[in-house]
Amino acid sequence: MPTFFSSRKWTRIALLLVLIVLGIGLAIVEQRNTPSPGPVPSDSAGEPDYYLEGVTMTRFNKQGIAHQTLTSPRLVHTPADDVIRATSPDATIRDEAGRQWNITGDKGRLGPQRDLLTLTGNAQLVQPEQGWRLNTDVLHYQSSDGHAWSDSEAVLRQHEQRVRGNRFDAWIDTDQARLSGDVRGHHPQLAEDES
Repeated sequence: MPTFFSSRKWTRIALLLVLIVLGIGLAIVEQRNTPSPGPVPSDSAGEPDYYLEGVTMTRFNKQGIAHQTLTSPRLVHTPADDVIRATSPDATIRDEAGRQWNITGDKGRLGPQRDLLTLTGNAQLVQPEQGWRLNTDVLHYQSSDGHAWSDSEAVLRQHEQRVRGNRFDAWIDTDQARLSGDVRGHHPQLAEDES
């Protein structure tokens, strides 16, 4: 009597079933390791067309050299105003002399032409080589001019010195800075010399 299922065929079928079960198990495990995105952000500018999580965005100059980098846990783009909004942005800028400048804040907004970066909440502009740091509530940076400014109260520190004013302007490519409006300063070296 012929057998339709010999032991070889049963072995093949059993191996096929094991492979199918193993494939399904690996697919389930892979889905668990993939982080799910956060909730879709909402904004007064309308619904975003895309958002990115854990992202670094780099801009290059005409010579192909990276001169601006923006890192954020989340970037959101709204097409109605063509603005990119960033959570906890951390930007690095290189001036024409190759010096590094760091800009941070609680929130960031990159304008339609990607030329104007506005940081709000605990905004800082730091130039590590010269040891100075600016703290303010709202900081703007115009990439095309290399101009950083704040229309809100700003404190500029360099080592132990600090100067406070109502407006701050800096042109990073020409290494110029200006504080204006009710300027007050603290210079420890001058205080020691007077005593």
